[in-house]
Amino acid sequence: MRRIIALALVFCLLLTGCSSSSATEENMISGVGELQFSAESSEYEHQEEFPPSYTEISRPEESSSTLPQSSSSQVQESSSQQPQQSSSSQSQSLPEESSSSSSSSSTVEEEQEEQPSVTPAVGDEISAVWVSYLDLAPMLTGKTKSQFTSNIGKAFDKIADTGFNTVIVQVRPFADALYQSDYFPWSYLCTGTEGEDPGYDPLDIMVDAAHDRGLEIEAWLNPYRVRSANYTKKLCDDNQASVWLDEGSDAVVEYGGGIYYNPASEDARELILSGVEEIVDNYDVDGIHMDDYFYPNPDKSFDADSYADYDGPLSLGNWRRQNVNTLVRDIYSTVKNSNSSVRFGISPTGNNDNNYSQQYADVKKWAQSSGYVDYICPQIYWGYDHASMPYAQTVEDWDDIITHSSVKLIVGIGAYRLGEAGEWSGTNNILARMVETARKADSYGGTAMYRYD
Repeated sequence: MRRIIALALVFCLLLTGCSSSSATEENMISGVGELQFSAESSEYEHQEEFPPSYTEISRPEESSSTLPQSSSSQVQESSSQQPQQSSSSQSQSLPEESSSSSSSSSTVEEEQEEQPSVTPAVGDEISAVWVSYLDLAPMLTGKTKSQFTSNIGKAFDKIADTGFNTVIVQVRPFADALYQSDYFPWSYLCTGTEGEDPGYDPLDIMVDAAHDRGLEIEAWLNPYRVRSANYTKKLCDDNQASVWLDEGSDAVVEYGGGIYYNPASEDARELILSGVEEIVDNYDVDGIHMDDYFYPNPDKSFDADSYADYDGPLSLGNWRRQNVNTLVRDIYSTVKNSNSSVRFGISPTGNNDNNYSQQYADVKKWAQSSGYVDYICPQIYWGYDHASMPYAQTVEDWDDIITHSSVKLIVGIGAYRLGEAGEWSGTNNILARMVETARKADSYGGTAMYRYD
């Protein structure tokens, strides 16, 4: 019930910009669909979906531009002993909230009574919900075309009825495709077996279902991940990653129990670009969305052979960032050359120091230059009272990073945390407050809630 009330408040803010009394909250509940955000299984979801929100802040080793330091966190030197484990398989427990966030009865009462100051609604803002492969599995796997069409229609009805205007749907979670592809095998999510044709095209159905309900739809891709340590399903024979593994190609790397495309490989980059191009060419999507799976670990052994072959002047860190920059720039060009009206955005972790030093993603460069992205959607999954990455300050820090006029800030909000201890419990309006805080950013372009469930 708390989640529905919170979503009702978000709905109110998005559509009317109104503030709401408790009576208004009660009246709105009956008109809101049963959209809820998962907290119960978030640990597993984040192992599969997003690398950890690190508690420590690592100092960038080198950069062409100095990253801004959050005033709310202390920068520490990166340890030379990095974990020998893929980021997609690390423990995903969130950093501890500060003791001030523990909710006494008086604090809860104050939180419930306090209503956010309202900023005017922005007419073209994105109000999105991530729909991950974990959400899609029960709707899709083993289902007929009519069953899936009905299932996804009901899901999109709930999203639209709750006041959101965009769905970000995962169509390539593990070097596969939830659509008819010339380059990637059918995802196991369709039938339970990778490479097996379900007899219909899920993405085509989702595009129609979204647009029929007035929703925009972005195709969400994991760029480099083929398999994670927690996801070990067999590659089908015609999966290009399987072919490269059999050939001993350096286009794929086995590391930490997972399999990844090598960011240094031109063959891997061309495959990723071909997959983007076919989506934009063949489907009426409104955007291409990439999440934060870049380099899985700082370990030098991950790509030691490729770096030795490079034999150039760049340090390992800058060479890796150059590889990622090249892919991001090329995806942007591919999208715009195919359809200039389709947007391209990336959702990095909320801790930008770790984006830079742990995953070798120079997000600041993308946010301050043309030709890389249309938006940055940092995963700011912490609350207002977090000890080192408090929500409001972190939003402000990201707003400071984004300086190019063509790049917008879309704030990723951890709606799945509703009901957790501390400030996430005993409140009806934390999501609405977070939307209001995000709207104050100069580069504001919208918000995205993780995740549908």
